[in-house]
Amino acid sequence: MTHFLEDILRQPEELRRALAYLCGPARAELDRAAAVLRRARHVFLTGIGSSFNAALCACPLFQLAARPVSLADAAELWQAAALPEGAVVIIVSRSGRSVEIVNLLEKAEAAGAAVIALTNAEDGALARRAQIPLVVPVERDYAISVNTYSSLAAAAGALASATAGAFDSGLLARLDQGLRNVGAIVPGWQEQISRSDWLSTGKTYYFLARCGSLGSCHEARLIWEEGAKSPATAMGTSSFRHGPQEMVGPDARFAVWIDRERMREQDLAVARDLGRMGASVLLIGQQVSRDAAGLVCELPEVPADWQFLVDAIPAQLAAEQLARLAGNDCDSFRYSSYIVEDEYGLMSQAARAANNVAGDGRS
Repeated sequence: MTHFLEDILRQPEELRRALAYLCGPARAELDRAAAVLRRARHVFLTGIGSSFNAALCACPLFQLAARPVSLADAAELWQAAALPEGAVVIIVSRSGRSVEIVNLLEKAEAAGAAVIALTNAEDGALARRAQIPLVVPVERDYAISVNTYSSLAAAAGALASATAGAFDSGLLARLDQGLRNVGAIVPGWQEQISRSDWLSTGKTYYFLARCGSLGSCHEARLIWEEGAKSPATAMGTSSFRHGPQEMVGPDARFAVWIDRERMREQDLAVARDLGRMGASVLLIGQQVSRDAAGLVCELPEVPADWQFLVDAIPAQLAAEQLARLAGNDCDSFRYSSYIVEDEYGLMSQAARAANNVAGDGRS
């Protein structure tokens, strides 16, 4: 068993512990952060890499509650935005040490903006320098972000719901039950994926979603590239209908996330048409019929706007299986470092040195 798969399999229990922490020991800080957000005129929500995808999951929870936030990649917010007076910046970052996060912290401090930190590391610059740090304890992942990603998505969702006055015992009970159920369903998903011809090497993969699942969709694209070492594309389902469908053909593979309440029939129609056009389709959603596509991973019941909490798991399982099919090591990074702490190039110093040695040997 790969370390990546071990991290995926423990995810439901890690999420249950994260939510218990947020509604228990961290509840006072969560409520304090929510009170600050309710008073703020300008709120920015940001992260980078996997942490930005976690922020993307929670953004609709703010917007649907009429608590608008400006969502921006941390590098863009640092480089290409001015923070207005009285701004509050919610920064999501596993380590709190990435170079863009540190630079954004300095910008926020210079502008007098308050920072709310959602992080897994109490010793990172983000947790140490934020006005309100919410440090979610989680057992670190071996390489690819699995539990650190999902625990921060849960924390961002909790903050959004608390700001709207909706992070209550009823919601927590439904989320906890959904996580209990997903743990029992995972082996079935593994078998479905392994027996399907949807998973194949050398194919073109597109991931389509909307609302909170858009974060899961982009996270799937990232782990496809990190774990399976295979290119993939992610976008909103509506955006896909405006031109990119010209690439559809027999070698195309699609994963489409189905929202329980919004644009459901329309997105099922998209999946049907993709099948008619020769593509192979995976559907991920609640109450989706097994015959709606060639491969369907039906989710347990969870609140519709919180589906992102569990709907990345089928894609994570598929990425791990594709890595093994392709003979790629999903437990190691060839080029990237876990934490990017400088602004130059693509390789870590060690990877750059190893690449130079390999190059010398071929010359």
